[in-house]
Amino acid sequence: MPFQVRNFAVDFTIREDELFENLRLRLLLERDEITDWRIIRKGLDARKKSSIRYVYTIEFSVRDEEGCRDKFSLDPDILPVDVEPTRFIPRLSSKRKIIIAGMGPAGLFAAIRLSSYGLRPTLIERGRPVEERVRHVETFWRGGALNPESNVQFGEGGAGTFSDGKLTTRIRDENLRYVLENLVRFGAPTEILWLAKPHIGTDRLRRVVRRVRHELLARGCEFLFSGKLTDITSRNSRVNTVVMNDRDEVPCDFLVLATGHSARDTYEMLVRRGVHLEKKPFAVGVRVEHPQQRINCIQYGIPSHPCLPQAEYVLTFADPDTERSVYSFCMCPGGVVMAAASEKGCLVTNGMSTYRRDAPYANSALVVAVDGRDFPGNNPLAGVEFQRNWERNAFAAGGGTYRAPAQNLLDFVEGRGSRGVRSSYRPGVVETDLTRVLPPEIAQALKSGIRGFDRKMRGFLTQEATLTGVETRTSSPVRIVRGDDLQSVSLKGLFPTGEGAGYAGGIMSAAIDGIRVADRIALELSEDTRSSE
Repeated sequence: MPFQVRNFAVDFTIREDELFENLRLRLLLERDEITDWRIIRKGLDARKKSSIRYVYTIEFSVRDEEGCRDKFSLDPDILPVDVEPTRFIPRLSSKRKIIIAGMGPAGLFAAIRLSSYGLRPTLIERGRPVEERVRHVETFWRGGALNPESNVQFGEGGAGTFSDGKLTTRIRDENLRYVLENLVRFGAPTEILWLAKPHIGTDRLRRVVRRVRHELLARGCEFLFSGKLTDITSRNSRVNTVVMNDRDEVPCDFLVLATGHSARDTYEMLVRRGVHLEKKPFAVGVRVEHPQQRINCIQYGIPSHPCLPQAEYVLTFADPDTERSVYSFCMCPGGVVMAAASEKGCLVTNGMSTYRRDAPYANSALVVAVDGRDFPGNNPLAGVEFQRNWERNAFAAGGGTYRAPAQNLLDFVEGRGSRGVRSSYRPGVVETDLTRVLPPEIAQALKSGIRGFDRKMRGFLTQEATLTGVETRTSSPVRIVRGDDLQSVSLKGLFPTGEGAGYAGGIMSAAIDGIRVADRIALELSEDTRSSE
């Protein structure tokens, strides 16, 4: 039986290859008494800049288990560990047709899980394979035309493919380890298994996505690219067929709808088909860029150190005047800001980082919560129209060429004309008063929030930082309502899944939601098999 030591803190300069000796001294054991050890979790504690530490949870095995059980019985940070049984996934066989619409994390992990049962779903994707998609996006960022079907939002891998590849989540689920282990198996760095704030980076994530495709193809799954879901037909209030590209009708018994938070035409189709949708809160704002060394100095007290990662931050503020939450979102250390539009005439900003996070600027969304007071009425797509309105406004303010309106951070807060901006945003920026681009209450709340952030992180409010707008795709503005069986409450066989359905908020939670849906479909198929025996 292994043991686990928690809250094992060492100076941040201690390398992992030096860790064993520190562990041995902490346990007061000789070298040969420890037979095995591994890192379970590694986090950074930088609350005291004079004493920055890495804090580990380490699992270890010993020769004398009973002796160590007695030795550590009074130590609250050392506990025996029960080995969890391996989950058994039965093999299933069914002629019922499973279609997964969307190849983001929810769709791909639904496919991975279903194929583990021996099932062979068909994956359809309106966009292109990740290799082609990257070329389309790069062309757009260089000033070329936007491809509405292959861009930052649409294509193999989903929107997260052009991001920092963060794998943090607040949810607790038995499948968290399953997702991480599969990502490592497909080429993600092994350290994601234990880092407190793991990330893959956009460059490595693209390779992971390709390897997922290759394995699913080897398992017998089918991939249909440039296959946009344009309609669903039903029989007896159950999915009967799906229509791709307004012409190709395919039989379907189970439809895993994992189309992401930007598939606005899919939402419109669902409303026409009488599927129950409801509007939901989300957030809008801008993206801020600081020199990464400034953020490092604020958080660590030093501009850089080879034993420290690029510094991050998470900031929140409750604005008493507008009664709105203001917060940082999707912070990308050592990253870039980029154009993330998916509709012509609409401008959207977002951020991404490579695995090394070695670009000179840190960026983050600074957003304000919006809800029914901003888009009143009963229309479930009112939030979509709210997004679209401000994206069009930003597009016009940028000159109608996908250049982003931008303003110096200090000038924005103090309400004066911008006096020079520096931004990594591609395809470029236009200096603009951002109060003319944002809803008035949002701009007011942002100014209050930024002042509040500066009180928590002295030096955050600076002439060195730049704002670009607008950031609108923080989460889905719609929820496709489903029941306890994870199916649409108005159309059986339809399984709304992931971020676009309103049930996830990032790569990990979307992947886990896709797994939950896959398990539910497998359960239904296994019950069908038992009832027919």
